[in-house]
Amino acid sequence: MTPCNWPGCTGTVDETGFCDVCGLAPLPDTTKPASTPSRSTGRDIWTVASLVSLPVLTFSPDGAATEPLRVPEEFRFCPRGHPVGRTRGGRPGRDSGFCPYCPTPTPFNFRPGLQPGDLVADRYEVLRCVARGGQGWVYLAHDTHNDHVDVALKGVLHAADEASLRAAVEERRFLNALDHPNIVRSIDFATHDDPVAGPTGYIVMDYLDGMSLRRLQVAAKDPRQPDVSLPIDHILAYGHEILAALDYLHRRGLLYTDMKPDNVMRTADRIKVIDLGGVRKVDSGSEGVVHSVDFSVSKAEYQERGPTERSDLFALGRTLEELYRSRTPGPDIPGAAPDALGIESFNRLVARAIRPDWDRRFASATEMSEQLLGVLREILAGQPDRRQPEPISLFQPSARLLDAGLGLVLPLRTWIDTVDGTVLDDGRPASVDVALGLAVPRPDPEDPAVDVLRTVDASDAQALLGELAMVEQTSVEIELSRCRAHLALADPAAAAAALSDAETLTGAQTDADWRIAWHRGLLALAADRIDEAGQQFDAVYSDIPGEVAPKLALGYCAERGGDHVRAARYYAAVWQRDPFQASAAFGLARLRLAATERAGAVAVLDEVPALSRHHDAARIAAVRVLSSRLPGGPPTAGELNQAVHRLAALDLDGAARDRLTTAIREMALDLARSGDAADLTGGPVLGEPPTERAIRALLERSYRALGQQAQHAAFPDLLPAARSTRFRWAGRTDDVGRRAAHDLLVDRANAVRPRTRW
Repeated sequence: MTPCNWPGCTGTVDETGFCDVCGLAPLPDTTKPASTPSRSTGRDIWTVASLVSLPVLTFSPDGAATEPLRVPEEFRFCPRGHPVGRTRGGRPGRDSGFCPYCPTPTPFNFRPGLQPGDLVADRYEVLRCVARGGQGWVYLAHDTHNDHVDVALKGVLHAADEASLRAAVEERRFLNALDHPNIVRSIDFATHDDPVAGPTGYIVMDYLDGMSLRRLQVAAKDPRQPDVSLPIDHILAYGHEILAALDYLHRRGLLYTDMKPDNVMRTADRIKVIDLGGVRKVDSGSEGVVHSVDFSVSKAEYQERGPTERSDLFALGRTLEELYRSRTPGPDIPGAAPDALGIESFNRLVARAIRPDWDRRFASATEMSEQLLGVLREILAGQPDRRQPEPISLFQPSARLLDAGLGLVLPLRTWIDTVDGTVLDDGRPASVDVALGLAVPRPDPEDPAVDVLRTVDASDAQALLGELAMVEQTSVEIELSRCRAHLALADPAAAAAALSDAETLTGAQTDADWRIAWHRGLLALAADRIDEAGQQFDAVYSDIPGEVAPKLALGYCAERGGDHVRAARYYAAVWQRDPFQASAAFGLARLRLAATERAGAVAVLDEVPALSRHHDAARIAAVRVLSSRLPGGPPTAGELNQAVHRLAALDLDGAARDRLTTAIREMALDLARSGDAADLTGGPVLGEPPTERAIRALLERSYRALGQQAQHAAFPDLLPAARSTRFRWAGRTDDVGRRAAHDLLVDRANAVRPRTRW
């Protein structure tokens, strides 16, 4: 046996080829092509063991005996399909008798066919009837050939003659080959001659000590069982384990067909899918399919497509919905804010799984599990020590910080363009910059040109278009790459044409492909059509609710639309979940600055971890926030003291430090002029003591230092954003422009220097 190589799993891979803890096959060798790539990323399902620790439960040994042992009246029919055994005149229906509608008396019997002491197949001694399944009774029995080990007998088949029964038994022998930690083990298939029903087949399974999720729903609401609960993170953990079981079946060409809370058992430390009576091969058609109406797709879909992997996932979606709907009322996400986004993401996950449109549902258990785990990470992010980088994503990480320069030291042109460099810009990036800076979707592994795209290595958008022009193949992913390249080259018409070509190649599935909607959103965002972009990104969110990229895009759209409450929900969902999504942190900081919450903005910037590539930008932004004038007024002396202290800890070159120091001294001079500088801390930045005269002398030096920088700066860096009425740049040569900038800064130094007495 070898150790499991899934992150966070401590199990081992046994002789069955699956881990004894997480139930998954080992991670594939990435140097070899995957044999069965998924619709989304081609990766297998991630383990949930490192995210949720399910409590170990104990159960009453006689718990199963409390199940009602009567067939519900709505399921009582005679062999010819007539309703029998129904309540009449207030009297309960008979459990056995003869059908009054048949031309000849037809017996019916809804009592358990086996009695304690009966011996099935000369081996299994019945102890008692413990439950009623969808197709028959379930019995607890002893295996007399194996030390009287407890087994469960599930009656599933009735046949008119022994020949057809033998054929049916042979057909279902494949169940004995199934071996997965999340599927009850089928160990035999036995037959017994029932005196009423006739020849009957029984699946012999391991007997599980536990309760079904249906009973767990009831127990979770019982105050007498305080240790039993059904919080949303447990529901998602159950869903993940069920998906692992369904994935195992689907990869073997099998369908479960009858997923519902009754058919999932919660044992002491594991989730087990039980009741294998409805398992069938993918190509077996829809005749006789076992399903529960409340958890199944429409009758029209069964007639058109038969049972499919997507119908199994539909039933699981309904199961998750049912479990959440009946949970014990209370906090959904421990430790999270009341308006946390996790519940909405959960609802969107379920909504996609149960969409009426077959094409728009999850295509595989792997695809659904990826999104389920993303939602689970989002829900757990509000708890302590739960923030961690995203292990997998449908998007490639973006290196760009969406901050509009808030995390950069002020450029020289700040002091050329205006006398006052102490007013803080809102730091909100332009929509076109956001469109270019958002994460890029990973190529669809099923795209015919995916291997070609992996070999493309272009340094810029123009080079990328050149390489793509040499590719003879045409595919959706190639056109989407062209779309992004044209967008980067500020050619929206060509970008729209490439996207149109991608939509044409997608065909009827255009609305089912979230990548198309994502690029529609990018084009709308680049054109500053914020409402349209928000609608497209919201559609992407509904399709892939476990991903962070759509939420970051929606946060920006909400911020631009003035809905700061909604923007904060999206930004917080991203930031609480992944500490390396610094763009979300800067988004939250902007919202707090807009509300004049200077300390709140600094607090969120301080959360950017040291390992983040944007850590230094966040530290610079914090200094600027503490030393700048906001719409609510200037900083206090205490806040300016913090800026001075933080500046000393920054690792900056001389030019950058001079510019940041100049901004702090300008703000200190404003405080000194208004008489609020008494509490300023002295030192090399503000003087010792920090009097108005000392600050003026230091600010004079700052302006002269900036003048020296102007003489050696690249000329375009000196061009102001707005033409100064005092200084005209038109027609200036580079050398003349640098000298003019130097002279202007020297003039400012002279204007601010302290007066001298003669």
